[in-house]
Amino acid sequence: MNAPASQGLLSLDLGTGPDLPTRPNLRLVTGDDPDLAGFATRFAQAVVEVIGGDRGVYQLMRWTTDDVYEDLYRRTSALRRRSSDPRRPRLRAQVRSVHLSRPQPDVAEISIHVRHGQRSRAIAARIDCIEGRWRCSAIQFG
Repeated sequence: MNAPASQGLLSLDLGTGPDLPTRPNLRLVTGDDPDLAGFATRFAQAVVEVIGGDRGVYQLMRWTTDDVYEDLYRRTSALRRRSSDPRRPRLRAQVRSVHLSRPQPDVAEISIHVRHGQRSRAIAARIDCIEGRWRCSAIQFG
């Protein structure tokens, strides 16, 4: 007995169902907030300097949640252990661009393009307004 070829596979129906909207209800909070944009740019530069070993991670304590601070601390500790020859000049990473998005009035997302020599990297961060100030609640390095 031959089974149909699709048995055991999940089929994906990309058609719209009767109760599904044709487009998701996405919204973006717009409006220029120069204070938030300035914070995002300064925060991006500080994170790159911390990861590069040019700035102490403790300087970000006020601007990060405990989980993010611990993650940055672990990363910088690991990088210090793997440090290369101190006589060799270090190549510093440069922030090339910072993009800011506000999906909600009290939430912003930052995407950072970092150039390190010939390589480009990305950093994504979520910042929340917590107790009246912006704090990074999640960070991802790519």
